[in-house]
Amino acid sequence: MDKGWHIILGSASPRRKELLSELDLTFEVDARTNFEESIPEGMTCEEIPRYLAEGKSRGFHRPLQPGELLITADTLVFLGTEALGKPRDREDAVRMLRELSGKAHTVTTGVCIRKKDAMESFIDSSRVHFAELTDADIAYYVDRYQPYDKAGAYGIQEWIGAAAITRIEGSYYNVMGLPTAPLWHHLKKYLQSTR
Repeated sequence: MDKGWHIILGSASPRRKELLSELDLTFEVDARTNFEESIPEGMTCEEIPRYLAEGKSRGFHRPLQPGELLITADTLVFLGTEALGKPRDREDAVRMLRELSGKAHTVTTGVCIRKKDAMESFIDSSRVHFAELTDADIAYYVDRYQPYDKAGAYGIQEWIGAAAITRIEGSYYNVMGLPTAPLWHHLKKYLQSTR
């Protein structure tokens, strides 16, 4: 299926690894990057995840060799224009979930595909609607699932997704962290040809 390409997933996320596996691709995980995540002022909500995904790719710890294909991604939750990344601690996770309670928010993933001599990137966005969460709901979820490695302090595939997400407009997989259908669309031009 991979037509001789050596695919590298530049992410340590177990969810991204699981989702890329579901596309029946053979790949290795190597998330080492020299990129320092900082966002330039004035960027729009749509530009930030793409910028971070491209930064992780450009900062990959070594030059890419011919025949290698590097995939990097970054997912952010936006409540209005506020970007919710990964929570710093329990208090920050509780704060984020209180803010999301009873509201709709946008989840945007930027994805970058790079080979030795070319790079392309895209974004995918989903609209997620949350039911009202009680303080007890939030405490149960945060203490049981400890969502400190997840943008917006939640994982849609966990208890909170089943119990509190009432509607999604867009890709469920994007909310998990990797928009598989558009990624597959972009990868096909590589996978259907030789290097």
